[in-house]
Amino acid sequence: LNPEWKFALRGSSGGSPLPGPTEPEAVARLWEEGLFAERVALLGAVRAHDPAGALALLATTWTTERAEDRLMFLDSLRTGLSPVDEPFLEQALSDRSRNVRSTAAELLSALPESALAGRMASRALSCVSPDLTGDEASVAVEAPHECDAPMERDGVVAVPPSGRGERSWWLGQLVEATPLTTWPARFGGRSAREIVALPVADGWAEELHAAWCRATVRQRDPEWARALLGAPSLPPSSGPGTSSLAERSKLLGILPAAERGGWVADFIAAHGLSEAFQLLGVCPTPWAEPLGRAVVDALDIARDAGSYPWSFSGVMGLAERCLNPAEADRLEVLTTTPDEPEDASPGANGYWSEAFQRLVSTLRLRAAMDAELIPA
Repeated sequence: LNPEWKFALRGSSGGSPLPGPTEPEAVARLWEEGLFAERVALLGAVRAHDPAGALALLATTWTTERAEDRLMFLDSLRTGLSPVDEPFLEQALSDRSRNVRSTAAELLSALPESALAGRMASRALSCVSPDLTGDEASVAVEAPHECDAPMERDGVVAVPPSGRGERSWWLGQLVEATPLTTWPARFGGRSAREIVALPVADGWAEELHAAWCRATVRQRDPEWARALLGAPSLPPSSGPGTSSLAERSKLLGILPAAERGGWVADFIAAHGLSEAFQLLGVCPTPWAEPLGRAVVDALDIARDAGSYPWSFSGVMGLAERCLNPAEADRLEVLTTTPDEPEDASPGANGYWSEAFQRLVSTLRLRAAMDAELIPA
């Protein structure tokens, strides 16, 4: 609200106003003469309202830019990415910088109709197929035996991280870059949920599902996100797609806001708060009533069970920032100090009472700040 702090805004040019879309000469001048931060901000601003114009601007100086600058400029193309960008990105696959090549390949794989996506799909289909040897439907996997030059040009990193096998490393990259629309046709018209539920032969399930998770996040596909998340009532260890809470958080970020909060609320109701911290971080704020109520109920249950209150300090901190301030009055009853059960940690209820008092106080402070900031 205070223009004197404009320099702190992400994507700003250090406080200097950027030329507008109706000032092509000023845009060209700043692009040619501006500082790096100004040029990054300018490219982002142009890209937001004229993606093709931003691409044309970048192309005018691309070959003379430093490798690290090319990487940052290329990252700006994520905004408004479309098939129009494919020829430029295809050329960038031959860039001198490995990081630039890798980013170009990632962006191309997010365009399902791109030539790179087709090449990666062809490779992945040769590795992942229906298993025709058993009585029941399942998935057979034959990981690549080599990483050739065309694969490397398309963004496959040949050398795996320490502790990873080469073939599984290559397989994951191929599947990750393959359009998800490839798989229903490969598996007899099955839906994403049905494909994910198929058993995978020879211990490849974890690697394959992890690659599908990364593909889903890259391609922003809600149907595959729901399939890989499974029902929130399922224990994380037996989920259909992944037991990793970090991967689940990324998958949740693809779903609509209300659905995301509802899924996490049901997860907390089924499993408590111990494994929900990362999931809460991707829910829109302030938390909608089902999610806020689920968090408060779980904290109340933990207190009644005599749990250590400091084990939930992270969730309490999130609740102070993310609960709807209107919840303060409903939480007042939890600020009292009930009798401690015999098996409770000594003094635990006193700590819980203090924590809930702080939560209520913070929510009321936030409500007062909101009232001050909202015009009458």
